[in-house]
Amino acid sequence: MGQAKKMVMYILVIFVLYTIIASPVRAASLVQVGFTGISNAAKAVGTFMTNLVK
Repeated sequence: MGQAKKMVMYILVIFVLYTIIASPVRAASLVQVGFTGISNAAKAVGTFMTNLVK
């Protein structure tokens, strides 16, 4: 099981590096979308906690 997990991680890293090298504009766009999603999720959790305390 550990060997399979290690192989998947290597394949994922190689894919990410290939994507960044082959299409940096598209990769930057995907990263921006990801960070926007994380930011929105954090804001939603903050709003939920604030309303929970009230």
